This record gives sequence, structure tokens and C-alpha cells, in this order.
Amino acid sequence: MTLEHATKLYFEDLQVGRRFATGSVTMERDAIKTFAASFDPQPFHLDEEAAKASFFGGLVASGWHTASVTMRLLVTSGLPIAGGVIGAGGDVVWPRAVRPGDTLHVVSEVVAAKPSASRPERGMVTVRSETVNQEGEVVQIMTARLVVPTRTPSASK
Repeated sequence: MTLEHATKLYFEDLQVGRRFATGSVTMERDAIKTFAASFDPQPFHLDEEAAKASFFGGLVASGWHTASVTMRLLVTSGLPIAGGVIGAGGDVVWPRAVRPGDTLHVVSEVVAAKPSASRPERGMVTVRSETVNQEGEVVQIMTARLVVPTRTPSASK
């Protein structure tokens, strides 16, 4: 299936196998440090010299910064769900560090979709999103269960 972008997606639009791609964001050194100072103040996110001696061998973005950027990309250009992207749980993995200057984009695929048995106005959709850098390397994998409204309450039955 091809990558695509649409507006106001409902449960009925999110068939298993459907894929979406976002725009991109470049991770700037100052933004990495600013995010870390507020939310993840570890030396390898804040200080180049300290980062050189760390596990990472240089300054890296917080995984939570990567997750936040991923969310922004999904909301603004990748997964325009009617009513918003409402999470009901999931998993996140960071297989590779994000470094200053990396340009990230997200590719998502619907991996499961189940209408609610008790709430016909919504269903549960599982989306697997890979955040990828400019080299095509996956830096984050997020599998999220999302609450998605149906276009009409009777449509999910």
C-alpha cells in the first residue's frame, strides 16, 4: 500500500495495512539541550564534553524528546484522526540515538482495528510508527493503541 496523507480520518478509514508518512523535523543542538534542561537533565543531553565520555560518545537527544517530536509530526502531518490522536496505551523502543542535525520523519502503519462492542461511536486502532533519520535508520518504534471515533455510530457494527 502506498504512503498517503488525508484529512479527518475515522475508524472506517483505518484499515489494517494502511500507511501514512509525515513531514520532517531537524533536531537542532539548542533544542536538544533546552528540552533536556526542562525534562531529562542528564549530562549526555546537556553538555558536549560530558557526552563524549558517556555511553553515547557525544550529545544525543532524550528519547522523550524524540517521542515528543514524533507526536508533533503525527498530529501536524501524519495521522489526522477526527477528534485528535487519543492514546490508550502502547510501547516505545529507541534502537538508535538521535544526534544534533538529524532530520526525522515518521512512517506509520495500521496493524489492528477493532470496533468497540459496547461503544458504537468508536473503535480501537493499533498503529506502529517508525521514526526514521535522514540515513533511513530507525531511531524510535512506537506501537500505540488509539481511540478513534466512527463516522457514524452504526458504521462500526
